Amino acid sequence: MDTIIKNPEMNEKIDILCKDIELHSKIAPGLYEKYGVKRGLRNSDGSGVTVGLTNICNVHGYVMDEGEKKPIEGELFYRGINITDITANTTDKKRFGYEETAFLILFGDLPTIEELETFRSLLAFNRTLPSGFSEDIIFKAPSRNIMNKMARAVLALYAYDTDPEDMSLKLELNRAMAIIARLSSIMVDAYQIKKRYFDNESLFMHPQNPDESVAQAILSTLRPDRVYSEEEALLLDLCLILHAEHGGGNNSTFVCRCLTSSGTDAYSAYSGAIGSLKGPLHGGANIKVMAQLEDFKAHLPANFTDADVSAYLEKVFKKQAGDGSGKIYGMGHAVYTKSDPRAVVLKKHALSLAKGLDIENDFRLLDAIERLTPEIFDKSGHTAKTLCANVDMYSGLVYQMLKIPPELNTALFAVSRMPGWAAHRIEEKLTGKRIMRPGYKTVAQLREYINIDNRGGTPAAGSQI
Repeated sequence: MDTIIKNPEMNEKIDILCKDIELHSKIAPGLYEKYGVKRGLRNSDGSGVTVGLTNICNVHGYVMDEGEKKPIEGELFYRGINITDITANTTDKKRFGYEETAFLILFGDLPTIEELETFRSLLAFNRTLPSGFSEDIIFKAPSRNIMNKMARAVLALYAYDTDPEDMSLKLELNRAMAIIARLSSIMVDAYQIKKRYFDNESLFMHPQNPDESVAQAILSTLRPDRVYSEEEALLLDLCLILHAEHGGGNNSTFVCRCLTSSGTDAYSAYSGAIGSLKGPLHGGANIKVMAQLEDFKAHLPANFTDADVSAYLEKVFKKQAGDGSGKIYGMGHAVYTKSDPRAVVLKKHALSLAKGLDIENDFRLLDAIERLTPEIFDKSGHTAKTLCANVDMYSGLVYQMLKIPPELNTALFAVSRMPGWAAHRIEEKLTGKRIMRPGYKTVAQLREYINIDNRGGTPAAGSQI
């Protein structure tokens, strides 16, 4: 690509082609309304078009009352169990709960003590990548973007599977557990080689410790000295729990199910899900929140007041400040209206650890943005909508507090979400039984074929036309 762009003659031709493709690719917005197209698979009230059924997760953010959407406090259920009950019985009791949560999501029930120990042992055993994998797949083709490298690495695991096209339930479960375990190792290795190759910094390759939980292992292998506190590990464990699953309709899970419906292999489906999550409108949103936070800090006094924050929020809404988009990142959700339960739980735990630290002021600023945005939103004349902070509002700052590099924010989301993707893939294979194929209405006009001699232009020298 660089060779073409740097060639002035070729670059000019590409510019012309870009104009052509824009001319023939853009569709008038009014046509969507004319033909009743549900853009983004959304109904007119913002709710999602129902395209499937699931036993795995329920994301509950509003009720329909006589055809009217009524806001409620958000709730999130994994296999019918409220996420607040899961976190209250794990993180609140200073017990690592991600593995238990992954077991629940994948197998449908909370594990017994023996089942949980077996599952933890399986994950610990599989965290070590196949012999030569890091050297051949990760180190020889480093990427500036960790999500890109993770997607490619998961796809490459296909070649290390003795029978990747055997999609029996037993082998699908085996692959799911292996990738749940390995994704964090892939993430850390991808980051280490990125740091060495692109940032000219030292890399550290630590061996896996089978006695560590997933959260502990991530901190242990990321840090040069392998040192972390129990509070840090428990906070990361909480993040993993809260991101582990979020229903079949979120973009990356839908992509996983859609790919699965075609009959493709597990590695292709999971790699596709990672590619979806990479997008800034999905998993990449917390990076936008952190950039927004820095912008607010740069334009507000150190001892800011609510009035200061409100005034700057108005400028952002009017596209006079921020990134010019008019958006407040971290606010609003497709399903949640009054509150996002993940944001509520994460904020509570993070604030308790941030008290007395410099970062506490950053949490105070995010809290002000969360409180004041709905009021400014109403004043700005936007369509009436109940706005709440989503989990991205606080997750990026939590990762910063844990000294996790910003380029791993979305990657950690992928590591967390792997049990959810696996559960949905298996559910789709067992019950879907039909390739997903929604309809698209063609609005192109019929045209006659024009002979190449009559299309204009001068044939190139040596052309056979």
